[in-house]
Amino acid sequence: MKTFRLLAIIPTALAMSLVFTEVNLAQTPTIQINRNLQPDPLVLKGKSGGTLKSNCGNITTEPNQVIQVTESLPYLRLTAESQGKATLLIDGPGGRFCVLPDSYSGGKSELSGYWQTGKYLLYVGELSQREYNYTLSISQKKK
Repeated sequence: MKTFRLLAIIPTALAMSLVFTEVNLAQTPTIQINRNLQPDPLVLKGKSGGTLKSNCGNITTEPNQVIQVTESLPYLRLTAESQGKATLLIDGPGGRFCVLPDSYSGGKSELSGYWQTGKYLLYVGELSQREYNYTLSISQKKK
């Protein structure tokens, strides 16, 4: 009897977990990006870091930003910076990528190049255990 009760609870808990995950994603506003990005650069702000340890630093359980690329873009650049060591975890149609701060980008985390159509979940992480205010810049202009 106890086994039957446990088997009834597990699927319910899993379903509830999925519902709450969708609700959390819905709370992060989606930004539409197309060939006519205005303003350029688009600057977004938030808090870097989080309690979840990942191979891309400490991140939050839900994305900091969600962008929807509405058409393929030959060039798009994302730059994350903070007073700490901000990282950028990008989960999108082409896979999951971790961008760490480097000296070439002046201690910022930066990714640029071709972007395909689709939804991208952006996590602004932190290599330290702390949280910092971050600035995320999205631009179609080459440096």
